[in-house]
Amino acid sequence: MDQSSSLSRIDWVARSCRLLAATAAEFRDTKPFAGLTIGTGIHLEPKTVALLMTLRAGGADLVCTGNLNSTQPETVDYLRAQGIKVFATQTRDAEEHGASLDAILAEKPDLLLDNGGDLFARAADKLYANLLGGTEETTSGRTRLMPMRDKLNMPILVINDSPIKQFAENRHAVGQSMFESYLRFTNRSTNGKRVTVFGYGACGKGTAACFRNAFSAVSVVDIDPVTTLEAHLDGFSTRLRDAAIRSADVLVTVTGYPDIITVADLPLIKDGAILMNGGHFPHEIDVEGFRSSPDVVGVDRYEAEQIETVRMRDGRAFHILGGGHMANLAGPRPLGNTVESMDLGFALQARCLERVAKGNLGKEACVIPVPADIDAMVASAYLDLAR
Repeated sequence: MDQSSSLSRIDWVARSCRLLAATAAEFRDTKPFAGLTIGTGIHLEPKTVALLMTLRAGGADLVCTGNLNSTQPETVDYLRAQGIKVFATQTRDAEEHGASLDAILAEKPDLLLDNGGDLFARAADKLYANLLGGTEETTSGRTRLMPMRDKLNMPILVINDSPIKQFAENRHAVGQSMFESYLRFTNRSTNGKRVTVFGYGACGKGTAACFRNAFSAVSVVDIDPVTTLEAHLDGFSTRLRDAAIRSADVLVTVTGYPDIITVADLPLIKDGAILMNGGHFPHEIDVEGFRSSPDVVGVDRYEAEQIETVRMRDGRAFHILGGGHMANLAGPRPLGNTVESMDLGFALQARCLERVAKGNLGKEACVIPVPADIDAMVASAYLDLAR
């Protein structure tokens, strides 16, 4: 019998990312990042390791940090054991996170792999000569960077604007992981629950569908009447915002914008309701506002579960999961999106960084979608492995 071994979740993920493994094998021959340093600011969890090892196979030196509240210490330890510079802690403190971002930029990496615009927003104020450009993962980051295009003036490809990212990760995987995270945090049923989903973009579509498939009664709230009509025709309730909040047992924000549920909504929130956020930044639910509101008499914290129960003067109470951070990367045993979806999304990242590194994208490619030929290449490669 072969000798047995004890492996980690990082190993499980690496062996499951078949597309990244194939890309890494190619990169070992082509070395698209030879002589270049890539600075990364993206969730540091096991699936990210598979991407970073793919980039290193392509010859890149790496300097890495994470995002607020999603850095997993085991991942940091693993990367450091591989000789990779990591400036990151598991923190919710914006200043501490900012210091990590500054440490990345102090290394003057040639390419940036950004998530939420944290690195590029800082780089815009202190550009350096060898910065070639890079990638941005999220819609939140694209929204943040668009006003800075004239200052940045370099190729930045937005992964979230790829149709592959929209349907494979946002619709299917975010929806599934938000539903799974509700179960993981609460151990409560979804059957017969009234769920209100804020935002009917790709993430909202997937989230609404997963809760409906689990026998919940789902309402959708969106500010765009055309999108709201789509939700209606997809069979979801589209009652007015206040009514949708009043009736909800579970409130889920997946918009990418701040102040979706605020202190002004306190009179509407149902006794016992559960609030959770799936947007990149922890500002869709005004958690700090709730904690300091004069209508709130106390907050009970289930520290190990990362659940807060907000108690109101009128006797009502409601619960917030993960402090309003991304629920699928917060709380006990945060798993994030599925391996297959991230394998696809991170293959897009690797190919887009490869394109920027080649130097044949002009400044007009600043904050633009993934080029269509890269989408086609990644889709074909994934289908070849699936057949």
